[in-house]
Amino acid sequence: MEFATFADRAGTIDAEPADLEIVAHVRELLAEAGDDLEIVARFAQGRVFPAWDSTTLDIGPNACYEAIARAAGTNVSAGDVEDRLAAVGEIGDVAASYDFGGQRGLSAFTGGGGAGSESEGTGGDLTVREVSDTLEEVAAAEGSGSQDRKVDLLFGLFNRCSSEEARYLARIVLSEMRIGVGEGAVRDAIAEAFDVPAERVERALQVSNDYGQVARIAREEGLEGLDAMDLEVGRPVQAMLAQAGTVTDALEEWEEAGVEWKYDGARVQLHHDPAGSGGATAETRVFSRNMEEVTDALPEVVEFAADHLEEPAILDGEVVAIDADGSPLPFQEVLKRFRRKHDVAKAREAVSVRPVFFDCLHAGGDDLLAEPLTTRHDRLRSVLVDSTVDSGAVDDEDIEGLSLLWRTDDPEEIESIDADALEAGHEGIMLKDPDSTYSPGRRGKHWRKRKPDVETLDCVVTGAEWGEGRRATFLGTFELSVRAGDDLETVGKVATGITDEKLAELTELLEPHVAAEEGQDVDLEPAVVFEVGYEEIQSSPTYSSGYALRFPRFQGVRPDKDPADADSLERLERLRG
Repeated sequence: MEFATFADRAGTIDAEPADLEIVAHVRELLAEAGDDLEIVARFAQGRVFPAWDSTTLDIGPNACYEAIARAAGTNVSAGDVEDRLAAVGEIGDVAASYDFGGQRGLSAFTGGGGAGSESEGTGGDLTVREVSDTLEEVAAAEGSGSQDRKVDLLFGLFNRCSSEEARYLARIVLSEMRIGVGEGAVRDAIAEAFDVPAERVERALQVSNDYGQVARIAREEGLEGLDAMDLEVGRPVQAMLAQAGTVTDALEEWEEAGVEWKYDGARVQLHHDPAGSGGATAETRVFSRNMEEVTDALPEVVEFAADHLEEPAILDGEVVAIDADGSPLPFQEVLKRFRRKHDVAKAREAVSVRPVFFDCLHAGGDDLLAEPLTTRHDRLRSVLVDSTVDSGAVDDEDIEGLSLLWRTDDPEEIESIDADALEAGHEGIMLKDPDSTYSPGRRGKHWRKRKPDVETLDCVVTGAEWGEGRRATFLGTFELSVRAGDDLETVGKVATGITDEKLAELTELLEPHVAAEEGQDVDLEPAVVFEVGYEEIQSSPTYSSGYALRFPRFQGVRPDKDPADADSLERLERLRG
């Protein structure tokens, strides 16, 4: 498929306000995609790689601005692009405002998917496949000079773009597609385009987490192919999520509740194959809540798998920071380990972690997503017990790494379990429907979290201010936003509860995401999520959400969450009551 055709269809979808019509347009796009179906299914969502793949382009806004500027002409600078963005507000519109093509130089001939290309930016000669291949090259570039290489490759692409192609190329590069094509729209479009039931497409997506692959299999193999898709050890799936709830509501709906301790840790998904791909060396991979691979940062989890798992398994759980006595430490201590890429051994000496697992998605070749919670927990117990021991003679509390599951319809017993969890240093309890299946990526009423602490929100950091005096080199007074559809709406600013040491860490974390600066004010691309406590939610004309957090207080960074996982305006309104 020509990239110009994709851009034209994307423009039609972008202008369509009706959800049903969007699905129809995506269906037509998929039907026309030919051999590029997998790429087109991802591009429509603004993805370059499958959802399960943690590979990124690793290119910031400034590099993209530089590539656009170079393709736009010798009289255009990256600063000009940034200034136009400040005026226009959207990178796709900025890219589309320039006339590309005709820029010469080595990268004009080697970048953008074809050596020897001398085509100007009139569109029509650039294919979806070439764009995908070049973006894969961008992602693969590393080491000395890699950023220059990335910019060269992007310049080569923009240099071959028409205005409309440039609009959607820029959006894909910066993960800002925002044409209203969500996961549900692609799911329904696949079902309609290739005449398969939407619920079977949904199941295939749950086990594969790859919209491109599912689209191809639906087209080429139909229902039989979709039903044959299974979980794969080493390929992460989205985590099932919980919503806030009460004991009364849970018991009214389920009659009996499964009760677990809620750990103040970071969510992990463990994939372990004792035989490995070659039958000699075990393969273990650990993924975060947002499916980023964190294996190297958590050697304790790898060692746990080697010691306790004797069959292929996919386990869902958390890693908890612990002190010398094994007592849990606050969540912030986990963060010191979670994304550590260097000096892991030194970090391990400073902060130890241990895994605790509460669910089993796959074991011994069997997928368990469709099994009830109680069956999955029984299977979890069996895979964690040493095979040389009679599992029936082992008490659950003696099984290392196993999160205990109580089943009860007695509110007083639930209160007692909650009290025990708090006394042990944990957050409280989780309430789960004993008969519930595992629904990857879904936040539903079957899992409910009950926390005794002050309510918190997970907010996207969209701006900041440089400090003054001794804090002049630190970012502070962080602007907070919540999700509102595809947009972000501001809800306040936070500067309380942050030490100088923490400000230094936050500045280092956020500086790569600076999109623009004016005086002390800084605009940040949405990339980092803060957990923020507050006393009250009140109406306010000051912020675009229409609300403000009263007495917001910084609780910590949520590296396990993407902006798409942050709290929504809908939840904000629900909490306000």
